[in-house]
Amino acid sequence: MEGFEIVVAVLVVLLVLVLFAGVKQVPQGYNYTVERFGRFTKTLKPGLNLIVPFIDRIGAKMNIMEQVLDVPTQEVITRDNATISVDGVTFYQVLDAARAAYEVSGLKNAILNLTMTNIRTVMGSMDLDMLLSHRDEINDRLLHVVDAAAAPWGVKMTRIEIKDIVPPTDLVNAMARQMKAEREKRAIVLEAEGLRQSEILKAEGAKQSQILEAEGRREAAFRDAEARERAAEAEAKATEMVSKAIAQGDVQAINYFIAQRYTQALESLASAPNQKVLMLPVEAASLIGSLTGIAEIAQSAFGKDGAPRRTVSVPRTGE
Repeated sequence: MEGFEIVVAVLVVLLVLVLFAGVKQVPQGYNYTVERFGRFTKTLKPGLNLIVPFIDRIGAKMNIMEQVLDVPTQEVITRDNATISVDGVTFYQVLDAARAAYEVSGLKNAILNLTMTNIRTVMGSMDLDMLLSHRDEINDRLLHVVDAAAAPWGVKMTRIEIKDIVPPTDLVNAMARQMKAEREKRAIVLEAEGLRQSEILKAEGAKQSQILEAEGRREAAFRDAEARERAAEAEAKATEMVSKAIAQGDVQAINYFIAQRYTQALESLASAPNQKVLMLPVEAASLIGSLTGIAEIAQSAFGKDGAPRRTVSVPRTGE
């Protein structure tokens, strides 16, 4: 009985070992390849998987998550013979674990060298100015080329980014001087344009001012001419009325007309701005007589009872 128990114990141990050898647990984010006598047979997915113990074995453990790979700095000669230093970063994901394990030896090293080679090819076909201003275009071209080359390996290139583009120091200084000159030129052009616009606006303002001033003078001249015309019409009408009064024998009207002119002449002489003392050989009695004639005209035109009447009299003059 003791020998039988030993055999059973050995069999149980062997069974446990067989179970452990035939059950494989694959973590999330990985795929395992299975080899039978050195030949690939199948791919194990995440979770518990069964294989033939002692016949099948795990070949390669492939990470199927998206991975990042730094591209070291390298020198690139552009199309215009400028030497620059470039580095970058690439992202890739294994889609087919079997092809990634058996189609290429050293997947990461292959992707790295493929990326570096195509960086030199793509950037070497462009000018320096284009490299510095068209990074998105460079990234797109690199992604298209490298993804097509890595497709047979069961790998999908998700992104390729250029991190730094470093020109030589002397070239950077030259570019800085060029940029400074361009900005100074732009500032001078903008300043000249501003002065030009300012002069144009000033000229337009002066033009509008002169136009308005000319229109004002024209309007004033028109008003002055109209006033003179009306004054002349009034003067002509007054002269006509006086002439008719004289023709009808009314002497008081002519006396009133002469006295008015006489008074206006004295007023204009006395109101001159450069005259302080007025000394004229004026016969005051003649002026008083003329004023007396004006009073008689008023009495003849309006009587004491307020009714208008016509009289003919000779104006009195002083001796």
